[in-house]
Amino acid sequence: MNLIYLFTPLVVLFIGVSFLSLSNNEKWWIRVHDFPRIQYVVMAFVLLIAEILFLDYSKLSFWLLFMPTLLVVAYQLWWILPYTRLYSTEVAQTLNLDNANSLKIMTANVLMTNKNAEKLIALVNENTPDILVTLETNQWWQTQLAVIESDYPYRMSCPQENLYGMHVYSRYVLSESKTEFMVEDDIPSMHTLLTLPSGHDIRIHFLHPAPPSPTENEASSERDAELIMVAKSVADADLPVIVTGDLNDVAWSTTTRLFRKISKLLDPRIGRGMFNTFHADYWFMRWPLDHLFHTEHFKLYDIRRLPHFGSDHFALLTQLIYTASSTSNSGSGLEAAKEDINLAKQKMASENVKENDVPNPS
Repeated sequence: MNLIYLFTPLVVLFIGVSFLSLSNNEKWWIRVHDFPRIQYVVMAFVLLIAEILFLDYSKLSFWLLFMPTLLVVAYQLWWILPYTRLYSTEVAQTLNLDNANSLKIMTANVLMTNKNAEKLIALVNENTPDILVTLETNQWWQTQLAVIESDYPYRMSCPQENLYGMHVYSRYVLSESKTEFMVEDDIPSMHTLLTLPSGHDIRIHFLHPAPPSPTENEASSERDAELIMVAKSVADADLPVIVTGDLNDVAWSTTTRLFRKISKLLDPRIGRGMFNTFHADYWFMRWPLDHLFHTEHFKLYDIRRLPHFGSDHFALLTQLIYTASSTSNSGSGLEAAKEDINLAKQKMASENVKENDVPNPS
């Protein structure tokens, strides 16, 4: 069998799935290709090696297959390299644990049907976050987590049975707290003002928009609109800002990059690692779905993916140190071009939402 006939459709397939994501089309079957870039680059690299081993590189047919495959590898690497140690960090590291200005946040999508509450509670007790935000928590989970309430006197709760319940547990004072359904009637988000022991206030937004998928939203428009309206709301905030949660989008996607451009928030994972939080049960199909972004007022003390606790997500633990300075970081994030601003407007207009719909605790 002529191996050219085997390799050709594989190369065409990789080119197709790789460059579909260049489209702004929001259909789920297009946006899904934003996610497995790690897997695509690994498979394309394997194909590249196979071409070298089994094809005759003295023939034109070899180069007509090899060069497009190499292009696919390079293209996919362009997206994911910022989330490796080969890239410079965007958020400065600090070894100075300033307890009065420290904020340790644990984000955990529990998987509503997961009944291993004791494992999550053990992680909370072991890592002692200042804030625990739980996603997919229903009434059963709220009851199970009642044992930690004495350590977390400030709370927000929205138990739901549709995989979009949300709870926030805080050791620090929360004020002006609001739970809103900004885009979809059954998808909550939480917004609050947190006061550090030092007395400084921080504006925090907890999000969990629905993903584009054949079983939920046919397109990404609802998710994208929620992310962008929050991005525009915090872009020129007077206070330090943190946005965290399961965004149902990967860190390197066009939409998340657009969120970072419009919001001007920084990503502490840049230059440090991917911290893939989903899928916890399948090591070969993982990507970063749980996120934390913040303004330049913080340095990073620690960021870790925590051990498996029975959910399809790993929990993400991030510890920031408030520095009271907006010029303390090594990177400046992503810059929004004119076309980015226009795209952001289009995404909000598609769902008839605006940044003023986002609560502004201040």
